[in-house]
Amino acid sequence: MRKCPIVVIYCALLCAAFAASAQSFRSFVVKEIRVEGIQRTELGTVFNYLPVKVGETFTEDKSREALRALFTTGFFKDVRLEAEGDVLIVYVEERPAIAQIDVAGVKEFSIDVVRKVLREQGLSEGRIFDRAVLEAAQQELKRQYLSRGKYSTDVQVTVTPLERNRVSINIVVSEGEVAKIQRVNIVGASAFAEEDLRELIVLREPGWLTWYTKHDEYSRQRLAADLETLRSHYLNSGYLDFNIDSTQVSITPDKREIYVTIGISEGTKYTVTDVQLGGQMILPRSELDPLLKLKPGEVFSREKLSQSTKAIADRLGNDGYAFANVNAVPKVDKEASTVSFTIMIDPGRRVYVRRINIAGNTKTRDEVVRREMRQLESAYYDTSKIQLSRRRVDRTQYFSDVSVETQPVEGSTDQVDVNFAVKERTTGTLMVGAGFSSVDKFVLSASVSQSNIFGSGKYLSASVNNGKVNKVYSLSYTDPYYTVDGISRGFDAYRRDTNATSLAIGSYETKTLGGGVRFGYPLSETESISFGVNGETVALTTFSSSPVSYLKFVQTFGSYYSYGATTFGWVSDSRDSLIAPTSGSLSRASSELADGDLKYYRVGYVQQWLQPLTRKLTLALSAELGYADGRAGQPLPFFKNYYAGGPGSVRGYRPYSLGPQGPSGEVLGGRTKVNTGAELLFPMPGAEQDRSLRLAAFIDAGQVYSDNRDVALSQMRSSAGLGLMWSSPIGPLKLSYGRPLNDKAGDQIQRLQFTFGTMF
Repeated sequence: MRKCPIVVIYCALLCAAFAASAQSFRSFVVKEIRVEGIQRTELGTVFNYLPVKVGETFTEDKSREALRALFTTGFFKDVRLEAEGDVLIVYVEERPAIAQIDVAGVKEFSIDVVRKVLREQGLSEGRIFDRAVLEAAQQELKRQYLSRGKYSTDVQVTVTPLERNRVSINIVVSEGEVAKIQRVNIVGASAFAEEDLRELIVLREPGWLTWYTKHDEYSRQRLAADLETLRSHYLNSGYLDFNIDSTQVSITPDKREIYVTIGISEGTKYTVTDVQLGGQMILPRSELDPLLKLKPGEVFSREKLSQSTKAIADRLGNDGYAFANVNAVPKVDKEASTVSFTIMIDPGRRVYVRRINIAGNTKTRDEVVRREMRQLESAYYDTSKIQLSRRRVDRTQYFSDVSVETQPVEGSTDQVDVNFAVKERTTGTLMVGAGFSSVDKFVLSASVSQSNIFGSGKYLSASVNNGKVNKVYSLSYTDPYYTVDGISRGFDAYRRDTNATSLAIGSYETKTLGGGVRFGYPLSETESISFGVNGETVALTTFSSSPVSYLKFVQTFGSYYSYGATTFGWVSDSRDSLIAPTSGSLSRASSELADGDLKYYRVGYVQQWLQPLTRKLTLALSAELGYADGRAGQPLPFFKNYYAGGPGSVRGYRPYSLGPQGPSGEVLGGRTKVNTGAELLFPMPGAEQDRSLRLAAFIDAGQVYSDNRDVALSQMRSSAGLGLMWSSPIGPLKLSYGRPLNDKAGDQIQRLQFTFGTMF
């Protein structure tokens, strides 16, 4: 219970007054106690706090103690004690109760958040009203707005008395404008341009994208992070004596503009003369020396030194030394501006993993996380297996954050518990795609999927494509752990209606109904193979305007087909992320062999490489090859041909518009497909720290040929442009603008293409 300073003073004055009349005070044995003035407070509450009971002697000391105890409750704003004969009369005046709290003018926070803040301060409906508590709550509200950069916020409070000793509290907030950073000055920099240093930090002046990033809004936490960024930059560049001398944050009188000044001392650049290993060497030098990233003769880099000590500690951790202590002891020569290091190694004791604990998976079942573990309980601690387990859990994409911590077991010197903490993310997706062209105008497609249905780790997807060309209705289900050793099983059912009459390709319509089952088998942590069987029925319709080759195919083989196909695939994926990869590679090979009314085969290969060039730039290269043909004397059905153009192929060209053409200019598709592409991925200017927003400068090239004998690189179409990838609040969005580089007469252009979606 909070104490009001005014009440304490008043109580002290009452006690002093009571003491001043001590000569007239008469001790007596209490025959009866009466309480006057209570309305809400229980009578028993008053009796519990009184230090005297009926039958006891009431003295001067007990009088002072009674006043102090009743005031301390906070229920009363006035207390008097009187005696009538042997009857003790307690007169109280209760504090009012809070009948209602009204909050107006709040836009930055939800009303629920504001009420929670007030409640944590002790201000809520039904509680005893305390002016000191109200003032504390008022200041806390202002502090919450200060944390959002709103320094001109005004909080006005009105207290209105009501009947039955109650009050109504009305809180009116004038939020004002967010104070924006007008200038960030870095004083003392000479080795690097001030403008380059400002690019490293998050806090910045208002720009064209700061409405989204909010990086022009000051916060103490962001400034602290920026100071550490500056420190790391200098230490990684050899400036061992770098120091931040001062930070000044000033605000204009109207509280709308903020100026930040950072004073630094760079010092001199140091060169490394020697790096030695010392301590307890339980591993051969031949294994440890390659782990040293910092070499003699190089400019000092704290990052390389940290990488060296971490690599050695991790290597020891792979052998069970979970708490290996690896420290670098420097020897600095300030006159020569050189430094040498001795890396001292203390492996500690070898430990076992007692338990693996998982926390944070409120929806996802425990077994879904545990099946990704490569570190086993009761086995030696292995850093590489624990980190691999963390990456595997992260790659399920069920969680937005996965962290791991090693904790010693109390009372044991050779056992540890490994604690995984996960933060679940929304795994349901509603995807919507749209595009524009002079023929299709607006095409809409949608799909609903849940990759972690009921927390089981199983995948379920239903999609609808209501385009003018393709109408697709499909249902897909995958159990990634059909068996405990990681064999997956999936089912697919679909209906696909294709109306090619409005495309550049030859006119035809197909109605396809199909389904199948597929299995996957992991070969390693990055490789897997897959096998599937599916069946289809196809009803084909041609028109008088259809190409002659289409009409001849129908005359020979009819217009209704039933057939089955087997599929086989191999994939190797070493990318560091499935959402925003920056390094690694993806290789995928696939094949399809069909038999029945239609006999054909298709083989394909996709390769992608990602290489980080700098901290901000990533180079992505991709290639795709495909070949198909008929079997057993049958030609390849024309509706199984490859087509090129559009997203995922050659951006800037209308989808399906590239390839061999008929006499009337209609695109016929082909048996051979070649696609290549190069992308330079980089962050959005003004939002360098936001990984959810990336740009890409791309060059695409591709073409479809009648068969492999006609492949000619001179016939490939190419384009260049810019792409945007944004994990927006409504879901992933991809947009590209491509400009053809070598289009020919008759090529159909579609420069703007995009897809977007939302999460649920």
